[in-house]
This record gives sequence, structure tokens and C-alpha cells, in this order.
Amino acid sequence: MDVWRLLKLEVGDAFTNMAIDEAILTARIAGKVPSTLRFYRWKPSAVSIGRFQDLFNEVQVENCRKHGVDVVRRITGGGAVYHDYDGEITYSVVVDGKDLGYADMDIISAYKTVCAGLIEAVKILGTTAEFNPLDPKQCPNITIKGKKISGSAQSYKRGILLQHGTFLVDINHEKMFTFLKVPWAKTLMDVLEVSKKKLTSAKQELESRVSMEEAYQDLVKGFEKALKIQLVEEELTSYERKLAERLRKTKFATDDWNFNGKAVV
Repeated sequence: MDVWRLLKLEVGDAFTNMAIDEAILTARIAGKVPSTLRFYRWKPSAVSIGRFQDLFNEVQVENCRKHGVDVVRRITGGGAVYHDYDGEITYSVVVDGKDLGYADMDIISAYKTVCAGLIEAVKILGTTAEFNPLDPKQCPNITIKGKKISGSAQSYKRGILLQHGTFLVDINHEKMFTFLKVPWAKTLMDVLEVSKKKLTSAKQELESRVSMEEAYQDLVKGFEKALKIQLVEEELTSYERKLAERLRKTKFATDDWNFNGKAVV
């Protein structure tokens, strides 16, 4: 059984969260750290956009500023996501593709392997979820009775995979689309009607109060069981912390990166 490092559930702002994920990726590429599973929340709540998206096409920027919601660009692909402090746990996996059984990375298979941890966690919580590969233009997701509870995105560099994604413990549809743009919608009600048919949460599906701690513990158990790994709780190394601090300052907290996708690091 492979042993992975577990970075326990912590809270950070958007720029710190993204900087840490990239720092772990860089450290794993350099062989300085083992394969790592990390969990975090976003405070203040935030919107993240995919690496190649146009921020102004995806985000209600003025609403974010007005309500103190961070906006950050990820190094992974995928679409714009609202990360609510009260409703979401984010996971990130940084692993050598060979450790997942892929000498040459098969993207969909890698998604399926990692997302199996989420599916197992949902089972532990008390219901059943499914993996949806979707199509080349859309990142795979996890659904319960056809409604998405988790979305993920990837970056693959020098044989090392970073996959991170959401797990919705609770959901406030109106708040979410106060900050995300939906070009086809004429009114907020148009968006909410569709959103409530397509998105769900652990609390909604289980019809009970699911605490963040309970969801976190079941996610840990789910990943251990699905990936057949042993998770050992550790901390970031000093190398990762220093690199994350630099990346936060010179990249993720800058307008050049978040607005234009350009960074000097």
C-alpha cells in the first residue's frame, strides 16, 4: 500500500490556496515531497477561473468587489467556479502519473481514478454518486441523481498531475450566481431555475445537517479506500511554504495574472 502525505483541512484566501497548490506541484516535480492529498476552504469566499478564460466574460467583477469576494485565476483548465466558505471543501491531489498506473497520462482515466475517492466519500456519507466523463471541452464531474456535487480540473507537468476540485457540502444558488456570469440568462431567476436542476450538495441529498468536519473525515476515508493508499498527516515543507509565499505575492495576487493570465515568478 502506497503512503501519501495528507495536508489536513485548512482555511486560506484564494491567492494563498492557489499558490500552495502550485508550490506542492513544483516540489513533487523536483522529488522533494511525496504524493499529496490536501483539503482546504476559502475565506473570504472566492471565484476562481480556468487558466485560459477571460475573467470579464465569466465573473461579475463589480459584485465580487462589493461583497469582498476574491477572484483568482487557476493554473488548471476548466470553467469559473464560486467557492463559498460556508458550503464547500476543496481537495487537491498531486501525484506522479505512474503512481496512478499511467506511464503516459490518460486524462479521463486519471480523472476517474482520483474522482473515485469522492464517489467513495459520498457512499460513506450515505448515498450514491456517479462519474461523468462529459466531453473534451468540459471537465469530468461527480453527480448524484444527475445533479453535480463536485467538479474538478487538472494541470499535468513533467509527469506529475495536479487535480483539484470542489465538494459541495451545502449550496446557495442565488449567492453563487450573484458572482458568476451566465451570458444566455436574461434574469437571475432564469439561472436559478436551471441551477437547481443541475447542482446539488451533501446536505440537500442526505436531507440532514452534514458538518464540514464530518464531510472532511469521510473524504479522507473515501480517498484512502478508493486509491488504496495510507494517508499520513504532515505539514508543508519549508521549501513549499517559501515558494507559496513568493507565488502568492508575484503571481496569484496580481492583476497581471488574474486579469491577463501573465505572471513574472
